Amino acid sequence: MLAKGGLCIYLFQDAAMAREHHPEIRLETDAIDEVYKQIVASHPEFLHPNLKAVTLRPWGAKEFALMDCQLGVRLQQWS
Repeated sequence: MLAKGGLCIYLFQDAAMAREHHPEIRLETDAIDEVYKQIVASHPEFLHPNLKAVTLRPWGAKEFALMDCQLGVRLQQWS
């Protein structure tokens, strides 16, 4: 995990998951609603169709996701 200025980046390496799924990066923020508004205003085409709105997940994180070619980016805010 890397953290700077209120943003945390999690990098995982798992060969089995990589074969089954697209690579994914998770970004953690304390301002997910503001980040979401900026993405929707500037690049709505990058929103992942399976998680294209800020959603409270069963594990307690608010999340939305982006997709850029083969890379998935999940943005999270823990409550």
